[in-house]
Amino acid sequence: MKRNALIAQSGGPSPVINASLQGVIESCVSYPEHIKNIYASWHGVEGVLLEELIDISLQPKEEIEFLRYTPAAGAIGTCRYKLKEDQKEDFERIIRVMQAHDIGYFFYIGGNDSMDTASKVSKLAKEKDLDLLVVGVPKTIDNDVGDEEFILIDHTPGYASVARYWAYLIQNTEEENRGMSVSEPVTVLQAMGRKAGYITAASRLADPERKIPLQLYMAESNHTLESLAENVNRQVVKSGRCIVVVNEGFNVGSVGESYDGFDNIEYGASKTTVAQIVTNYLNGVGIKARGQVTCQVPGIIQRDVSIHASKVDIDEAYEVGKKAVEIAINEGTGWMATILRKPGNSYKAIFDKVDLEKIAKSLRFFPLSWITSDGIDVTNDFIRYAMPLIGESWPEIKLEKGLQRFTKFSIKFINKKLSNYIPIRFRN
Repeated sequence: MKRNALIAQSGGPSPVINASLQGVIESCVSYPEHIKNIYASWHGVEGVLLEELIDISLQPKEEIEFLRYTPAAGAIGTCRYKLKEDQKEDFERIIRVMQAHDIGYFFYIGGNDSMDTASKVSKLAKEKDLDLLVVGVPKTIDNDVGDEEFILIDHTPGYASVARYWAYLIQNTEEENRGMSVSEPVTVLQAMGRKAGYITAASRLADPERKIPLQLYMAESNHTLESLAENVNRQVVKSGRCIVVVNEGFNVGSVGESYDGFDNIEYGASKTTVAQIVTNYLNGVGIKARGQVTCQVPGIIQRDVSIHASKVDIDEAYEVGKKAVEIAINEGTGWMATILRKPGNSYKAIFDKVDLEKIAKSLRFFPLSWITSDGIDVTNDFIRYAMPLIGESWPEIKLEKGLQRFTKFSIKFINKKLSNYIPIRFRN
């Protein structure tokens, strides 16, 4: 029997999240004997709770095709609404919305918290004897979903594009730092990634031959402000300058933490930044060169620009979205589509499935074996892991009157069938 499909996404966006959305949509279209209408939830699970659903089946084909070139989450929105075990009313509401709109397939694009939500919905559907197939689609720029053995997933869609962003950023920063070193000898940059150092580590991809005076401070390296200053001054004495990349989760004490809806520290909303604290400390203790230490925090720009997206990442994000639909049709519920790496010297991705329960709430740290003994660089093993992911060519960027052309969906909700509902976390 033909049923409707619902797609939603959650958490921070990525440069390629819409490629996964496109993969899910186009794969759903290829199963007309199973799937009738394709809906998208406006702003993730919040849209499900509010019954704010968009009929993707009515969107122009051209707009769906432009998803491949559209970064971030503006097409259908995302959210950071955390569903906790005790929010039974919210879970019941989700089930009622699914039933009211004859949803037989639910595809959830997101990171570890999102996969936990997908797992809970899948279990509840089974308990309620509801014919609902739930499959997750991985997404996170942090690359911190899965296990440190890389058995569950090799890398997450979004990471490669942010890694590419940082490789190019460091290349350009090197030109700036070399030119301005007589007055600004030390540049401090802050990379996203919370407690996992994968994005910070990607800075090394700009200089695999290690010619740039570059120091990397992953959260896992356990350096302090004091040891960082010693390392920087050692480099300044040697080369007259230094580029420092610090993980946003690098331990500098309190940054006046603010928290997002998933109860994670939201560094961009906190009272100060790690980069500023490091910069103030270095200027306070003094550096062994003429001039000042300066800092920059790229922030969310690293995850919402399409110009730096990796073509490898775009293609894989699309394919893993397609794979999610294949899994739902052929394997059933409770899975997440995953990306693995074919053994061998040349890089090739393999698309498979993994149990949602094994992924839910997982947290993968940067392997200590990939950090050099001095704790300020990465090993060649990491370079071999990450370099193939950033690709060797520019992504195709669609322009219209000189500006980038992004997807323009018509955000018009389908008719509601249930009474209004206030999600638990919206209540006073």
